[in-house]
Amino acid sequence: MELKRKTIAKVIAAAFVFNLIVMGAGAWIAYQEAPPIPEQVVGPDGETLVTGEDIRDGKKAFQKNGLMNHGSILGNGAYYGADYTADSLELKTQYMRTYYAEERYGSEYKSLSTAEQAAVDDDVKQDLSGEYEGGNIEYSAAELYAHQQVRQEYVERYHEGSHERGVPEGMIDSEADARQFADFAMWTAWFSHTDRPGGEHSYTNDWPYEPAAGNDATGAAMTWSVIAMVLLVGAAGGGIWLYQSVSLPEPSAGDLSVPEPGDVSIFPSQRAALRFIPVAAGLFLAQVLLGGLLAHFYIERAGFFGVEEIFGVPILQLLPFAIAKTWHIDLGILWIAATWLGAGLFLPPLLTGHEPSRQSTYINTLLGAIVVVTVGGLGGIWLGSQGYFGDLWWIVGNEGLEYLEVGKLWQVGLFVGFGLWAVLSIRGLKPLLDREPVFGLAHMILYAGGSIALLFTAGFFFTPETNIAVTEFWRWWVVHMWVEGAFEFFIVAIIGLTLVSMNLLSRRSAEKAVMFQALLVMSTGVIGVSHHYWWVGMPDMWVPIGSVFSTLELLPLVFILYEALGQYRAMSETGGFPYKLPFMFIIASGVWNFVGAGVLGFFINLPLINYYEHGTYLTVGHAHAAMFGAFGFLALGMVTYMLQLAIKPGRWDGSWLRAAFWCWNVGLTLMVFVSVLPVGFLQLEAAFTGSYAAARSVAFYNQPIVQTLFWARLPGDTLIILGTAIYAADLIRKRFVLRRSEDDPTVEDMAVAEGVMGDD
Repeated sequence: MELKRKTIAKVIAAAFVFNLIVMGAGAWIAYQEAPPIPEQVVGPDGETLVTGEDIRDGKKAFQKNGLMNHGSILGNGAYYGADYTADSLELKTQYMRTYYAEERYGSEYKSLSTAEQAAVDDDVKQDLSGEYEGGNIEYSAAELYAHQQVRQEYVERYHEGSHERGVPEGMIDSEADARQFADFAMWTAWFSHTDRPGGEHSYTNDWPYEPAAGNDATGAAMTWSVIAMVLLVGAAGGGIWLYQSVSLPEPSAGDLSVPEPGDVSIFPSQRAALRFIPVAAGLFLAQVLLGGLLAHFYIERAGFFGVEEIFGVPILQLLPFAIAKTWHIDLGILWIAATWLGAGLFLPPLLTGHEPSRQSTYINTLLGAIVVVTVGGLGGIWLGSQGYFGDLWWIVGNEGLEYLEVGKLWQVGLFVGFGLWAVLSIRGLKPLLDREPVFGLAHMILYAGGSIALLFTAGFFFTPETNIAVTEFWRWWVVHMWVEGAFEFFIVAIIGLTLVSMNLLSRRSAEKAVMFQALLVMSTGVIGVSHHYWWVGMPDMWVPIGSVFSTLELLPLVFILYEALGQYRAMSETGGFPYKLPFMFIIASGVWNFVGAGVLGFFINLPLINYYEHGTYLTVGHAHAAMFGAFGFLALGMVTYMLQLAIKPGRWDGSWLRAAFWCWNVGLTLMVFVSVLPVGFLQLEAAFTGSYAAARSVAFYNQPIVQTLFWARLPGDTLIILGTAIYAADLIRKRFVLRRSEDDPTVEDMAVAEGVMGDD
């Protein structure tokens, strides 16, 4: 079956419109079906306990103080602290049991007989059952008592501090804010056990698993898990048939002339683009060092290898987990993005031989702007959490949502940066853009980069006062659609561009391959975001939709892996292929993408597994293998390729980069498969046999076997840090052997450009 580029382009356009319709309708439904914030929560005597404003202010306290990067809400956030929804629900049931045991039997719950405990349990479940009919939330006397006790506990824990839990003193700086945060958490607990009007399940589809509150997995979770497994088998067979049936070009070094690095001229704009690399490397090194600290916090929650006890240095107070986690996440996004931006500005001259006027000056300006936004954003996170910006904390300080931690001002700066990059890319690619159709390779690069910027705008559709369910709806547009949509699109586009620049693939052939894989990525990864909506307060219509599209997300990853293997074969066709080292990174990216995003992602996205697993260490394994393994290795591969072209002929030495490559791969393998995933499976068992709150408790993490597995992460983390240090040191020494750029470039100076520009 021969597919033409124009045909694929039409199908991509149709898929885009379909995605827009489905997710646009989903946005409307999100606002209609979000759990209601009542005007008041009242006790049995009608006295007001909580107002709607208290709940909204509690959400503000949650974001302002970075609590989403200490624990999680509705299963989303960090896994170090408690999940506030599950924790407050568990505490609510425990205090209600205490109340009824004392009222009915004049004794503690644990002292009651089995029959008496069963009677109390039934009373608690009876209080928590039923649907919301509008108006005020009316508490029973037991619920009122429980809410008051949870308030006090959260004040003691999050205001006064709890080193056992890794909570620094004054994490929430006032008792009033801590009480309102408790009100917010208890509201999420309320809608997790309260049925929707006319429905059979709670607003969260009965998540989290809490037998004492009557929460258990729904029949839909089981049914659609089975359907997803069947669909996977069918999709695998269909994928094999599709791969064999569709005539896609294979990279080949046999018939094409692969240019030697020394035959390719380096222009001023490319030297400017190279400056993104050391900046990104510095961010990368800071990220992995913080990652080591975060991993150790699970073992020693108030110190770092005894530093506090020996030297009296309060590590937890100086650098709380929430701040370190926030910086760790943001640095990971920033160093990968900075590298990709640099690569996107380095490659165009290879294909066009075109150097726009003052392009290098503009690239330097973009880099400077990125540095300003990075420093401002990371600094604002700390200053905002310390209360320095007053009511402007979420604008110039920290917005406090995972992956969208920086304030709106800095998010606007990043968005403007994307726009400047697009303008510079258009200037650099203009000779190709003028010659090719709208579905050409140069256009695809711009579409991929533009989709990243476009999806980022979803982060501006909410404020700290927005309902948490609606906030999560839009936040996942950015996070998931970036990672499993736009980023995957950018991967296939940038790899296609690289293959063309190496003369391994003609431009027309690369266009077809990129478009086909982009079609698969965009057709599954966009609507696939819906698997994040199962337990956050969205209606249960997303369970079947998310199950189907999450399963199909594995299909494009199989194609990307096949592509990587095909590239490996092309690389092996000739013993003199000069770019083996960059290809090692690109192939590793494809393998880790399949393993991390594909295999591990599919497993935890089965609804029945995700119901118990949501927000555990299994997700940590999936996230690290996918983010660093797929996107990080691609970025590092592009760095290697750029450096190999930019180093003086005869001075290239890839030995240090090769050593770093193996340190990273072995380290990531050890971290994920020896430590992180085993902890995740133990958590899954704890959730199955107890409750979700038990699987996220300090007691679980303090078990000897879990602590041993945390220590087992040390070799892997050390290798990753060592590899990054080697990489940073290698960049310093390579700085002194860079080639001079051409002052007056022409197409004839490029070993690749003439062939590409002539490829009609």
